[in-house]
Amino acid sequence: MHIGFLNPQGNFDSGNSHITKHPDFGGQLIYVKQVAVELAQKGHKVDILTRQIIDPQWPEFAEPFDTYPGVDNLRIIRLPAGPKEFLPKEFLWPHLVSDWVPNILKFYQEQGGLPDAMTAHYGDGGLCGVLIEEETGIPFTFTAHSLGAQKIDKLEVTPENLAQIDEQFQFRYRIVAERLSMNRSAINITSTRQERFEQYSHRVYRDAVDFNNDSRFAVIPPGADFSIFGAQARFENEEAIYQFIQERLARDIAQSRRDLPAILASSRLELKKNVLGLVQAFAMSQTLQEQANLVLLTAGLDDPLRESASDEMTEEVLAPIRKVLEEHDLWGKISAFGLSDQAQEALAATYRFMAKRRSVFALTALYEPFGLAPLEAAAAGLPVVATQNGGPSESLREGDTEYGVLVDPEDPADIARGLERLLCDPHEWEHFAVAGQQRVLKTYSWETTAQNYLNLLEQIVSSPQARDRAELLPIHPYFLNPQPQTDVSLEELSSLYFGSSQNLAIVPAA
Repeated sequence: MHIGFLNPQGNFDSGNSHITKHPDFGGQLIYVKQVAVELAQKGHKVDILTRQIIDPQWPEFAEPFDTYPGVDNLRIIRLPAGPKEFLPKEFLWPHLVSDWVPNILKFYQEQGGLPDAMTAHYGDGGLCGVLIEEETGIPFTFTAHSLGAQKIDKLEVTPENLAQIDEQFQFRYRIVAERLSMNRSAINITSTRQERFEQYSHRVYRDAVDFNNDSRFAVIPPGADFSIFGAQARFENEEAIYQFIQERLARDIAQSRRDLPAILASSRLELKKNVLGLVQAFAMSQTLQEQANLVLLTAGLDDPLRESASDEMTEEVLAPIRKVLEEHDLWGKISAFGLSDQAQEALAATYRFMAKRRSVFALTALYEPFGLAPLEAAAAGLPVVATQNGGPSESLREGDTEYGVLVDPEDPADIARGLERLLCDPHEWEHFAVAGQQRVLKTYSWETTAQNYLNLLEQIVSSPQARDRAELLPIHPYFLNPQPQTDVSLEELSSLYFGSSQNLAIVPAA
């Protein structure tokens, strides 16, 4: 089978450059790469289609073709879309319609044939899947990774601030694109059942897809890369990472405490990740402070607790954390630093280093759609305390069986109790270290993820199901011809989000 992955934002290259160091270069790229590699290794022809970037700041993404070392049957294909330089994902929309999709169709016409099926990722990839299918009939699956409606909710958008927030995030395009993507895809792929029933049921997506219809959804969880995150894995600079960690601990932690276990957190510094809640839990528990240090891995920031961040949003996260440190005199008990290059390998080495000290991994996000980081940490041997909101409630619990400790992220006392449960009882630590690791090894591998994708794609291609055209949302005029007179209006977004009985996804801008 010939399979195309539609992922215009971010980029891919043989060195995995910039992954996790930019909002457009995060877990979604790891997900796409891993599934694509596994499918290629099963003997299928796989293309990762992304945007070409010709920009001195991003030299890795200039060549039209690339590959991954040692992986046959897989091409990274970079095609132009709009300006040559890097653009944040929020501002790609018109260029996808006018340039990127036509360039994809032209590329395959010159190659002599299209893929058998596409799998589209995020709302922008989904939109491209819609346009390609409309032009060629090639079916596509849609994997949203995250949906815009939940982000709008978290930003507490009101009719009064909608225009200001939309100027930054361009929700009017994203929401309409997501509605079209979930409506016209052959099937929608979610990481959890909770994602399906909680996210796709949002009022913004009403009449776009029936979230109760099993034939329109498949749950395919992501996996952990055991060759990187496995407890027995090693990479060539493993010892150098151990040395680096010890140097940072020596810099930040009082000498008498440097051999203590750690409460380890690794996430981008965003408000939704709720690092502040974890710090508050540590500050309020004398028991935790006696048992462990708090270690925050902060991508790209070497000493964020003492040095101001260059961007306003990161500083908004750090300022209240520093205040808690001062008020509770936590200096000498907490360390924060970023890892160097080879981010995934260095992160995995850090997990193994901390597991040897009987440390605990913590993810206290207010909501986590899936939560791959806790599974990677568990694969490396760390027991996990994670938010009860979102994917971890499925991956770390099945019925009455616990594979990690779930906590209420909005209650620092509950976070503290969860951490104390593991750090204060050696038997509990051992139990959850083994249970979590076995859970990931058995259930969450990229090979399993890829096989589930393959089963779906083969079924879609071999037995296409005709959809009633009356069920399909018309494509918004802007996504057929991005001109000012066809633009998606704020009034349309406002009506979708704040409520209307009219199907405004097809109304042109006034």
